[in-house]
This record gives sequence, C-alpha cells and structure tokens, in this order.
Amino acid sequence: MDKQEGTATLPNNTGVTIAGNEELKDSRKLQEIFQNANTIANEICPVRDVIARISDKWSILAIYALGAYGKLRFSELIQKIDGISHRMLTVTLRNLEGDGFIKRTVHAEVPPRVDYELTELGNSLMQQLSGIIGWAEANGPEILAFRNKK
Repeated sequence: MDKQEGTATLPNNTGVTIAGNEELKDSRKLQEIFQNANTIANEICPVRDVIARISDKWSILAIYALGAYGKLRFSELIQKIDGISHRMLTVTLRNLEGDGFIKRTVHAEVPPRVDYELTELGNSLMQQLSGIIGWAEANGPEILAFRNKK
C-alpha cells in the first residue's frame, strides 16, 4: 500500500496511515513518547518511572484518601484504606514522600504525632486521579457485567 501525501505513517507499520482524523491529531506525540519510553526502558525513563510509582493501588488510595480528607495521621489513614497492612502503608507513604507527593510532619509531643498531607504536586496528581476514579465509578457496572460473562 502506498503512503498518501499528507498522511503520517505509524512507526514500524508502513501499511497503516493516519489521515486527518481529529481523534488521532496528538497521536504522533503520544507515539513519540511511547517509543522513547520503550527505547530507554533499561535506563531511567521519567514516564515509566512516574507511572510505576503512582499506578499501584495503595499509592492511588493513599493519595485519594489524603485528597478527600486532608491532613491525616497514620492511624487514620490505615482506617480509611481498607485492607492495607501497616508495613505496606509505611512503604507507600515513604515512597510518596520521597517523590514529593506528600508531606510528613512530625510534632514534638508525647506520644509523638505524625501527620501526612498532599503537597502541591500531590494535589495536582489528585486532580488527575479524580477523573480516572470518576470514570471507574461510571463504568464499573459495565466492567463487572463483562467479567460475569466469563
């Protein structure tokens, strides 16, 4: 199949072209990001690294809990995030703090009190997660129906 003038060829597939489709207008940029992520897969890739950090369920739930309830103590977080162990919450919070998504504040009291809250970066991520969570709520019944067809 010959490439038509004014169309973009998809990488590694010279038989498929993109011709003025509005839904795919950003596809070249997305393809470039994807190719770069694959090319440097064995190196530090910002896209892969960030997605790996924020895409596990505990990170998402911790960010969502802090976004929904504001500043929380460890014990409050463990109550809000059903099913998470103390160890997993500790690891998750350390990772999120290390990446700048949450702020940990230790108060000099007896007993010591530690609060966790989202940073500006964490709040910006929370805004993005809200869309995904809304999508999951809206489409959950349909997804469950497909699962039950098996």
